[in-house]
Amino acid sequence: MNIIIVGAGGVGYSLADSLNSEGHQITLVDTNSQRLNAALEKLDLQGLEGNGVSREVLEEAGVASTDLLIAVTDQDEVNMLCCLMAKKLSGCQTIARVRNPVYYRQIDLIKDELGLSLAINPELSTAGEILDLIQIPGAMAVESFAKGHVDLIEIKIPQGSPADDLKVSDFPAKVSRGTLICILERGDTRRVEIPRGDTVLHAGDSIHIIAPPQELGQLFKKLGFQIRPSRNVMIVGGGRTAYYLAEMLLSSGSRVKIIEKDLALCEELTAELPGAEIINGDAVDRQLLLEEGITGEDVFVPLTDLDEENILLSLYARKISSVRAITKVSTFGFTEVTEELPVGSIINPKEITAYQILRYVRAMSNSSASSNIESLYYLANRQVEALEFHIKAESAVTGRPLSELRSRMLPNLLICCIYRSGRVIIPRGNDKLCVGDTVILVTTAQKLTSISDILRG
Repeated sequence: MNIIIVGAGGVGYSLADSLNSEGHQITLVDTNSQRLNAALEKLDLQGLEGNGVSREVLEEAGVASTDLLIAVTDQDEVNMLCCLMAKKLSGCQTIARVRNPVYYRQIDLIKDELGLSLAINPELSTAGEILDLIQIPGAMAVESFAKGHVDLIEIKIPQGSPADDLKVSDFPAKVSRGTLICILERGDTRRVEIPRGDTVLHAGDSIHIIAPPQELGQLFKKLGFQIRPSRNVMIVGGGRTAYYLAEMLLSSGSRVKIIEKDLALCEELTAELPGAEIINGDAVDRQLLLEEGITGEDVFVPLTDLDEENILLSLYARKISSVRAITKVSTFGFTEVTEELPVGSIINPKEITAYQILRYVRAMSNSSASSNIESLYYLANRQVEALEFHIKAESAVTGRPLSELRSRMLPNLLICCIYRSGRVIIPRGNDKLCVGDTVILVTTAQKLTSISDILRG
């Protein structure tokens, strides 16, 4: 596909890199020549300096023949106007990053009026991801599939766990039935693999397990986790993500405390979140954290605009208390470094935004009428993809036992779960894929756009 990306910053750069590697023709547009040239030096694609709202710039970028325009600048208004201009000039599909809560409350109207194919709100999506982590204590990461009926969670096997020195094939009988280990990352070497039945687990390994949400409590108990409630949450930073997260937490019955150093913003939050406790102060002041009861909190979530500050705050909180930390890190490319630090779970808003858009592009690229892609996540430092497909029609993969299909399937691919008529099925060899099924799989292969792509050739 021909794709124009307006905005060469973090999200735009990541999208350009990923989409370019998948074979799409990318043109990157930005008003900042330095930022644009920095991206073009690393990526083999076309670039154009200019304002994406300008008709002349869009025409020079090739909007007449483009399939999709993605506007991800830091300004909502620019993003929406870029999409409007592209729609008027060529009728292409458009995606806009829209962050302002005022706009997003009426996003359905805006999408309809501007002809947007998709609107992305990074702060709202990030808040939702953090909420999932808070509601599943013990998980390092949580991805949801089948409209919330299936979870793929990442955990680290603790010392003394029954899973230590256990074969994967013995996991259901000895730890938890109705679950499946899909991905393994070795604690000593960081090597990632899709495990087989004879793979042996060890304490310190990170594993991704697929399970229905109702199975998770028993799973964590059997694995030896000491689960504590997550009712008291302290948030640092009063920006949009904090607002959305606090709103979600309050509606679920949690107690929320927000520390923000900007007095005017504190006053706004007090008016908009009457159920939350708003503290005006600088959380970098360690004495303030102690006075506000950091040692008595269940969850600590630093959401400032500075990655370094968020990391330091989580390190300090984890040092002086048993609080569970969820740390926002927006910088690309340092996941391997930050994962080694004791800062709890790491959440990256730019990655969340990029993945949502990549999922949409994959769906656009799917020329098959037999299935469509519903979800796409990158896991284990982008070495593995987790995908969800909905089967709409008969194809080469339907109606045959999985044991028959395995010899024809791509290597390093595992069908993890089938969701059928409200029932979660952990598939075995005699199970079949049927029309109407939701199928979840993990793979080290790239560019899968249809369920039929799981077969060789």
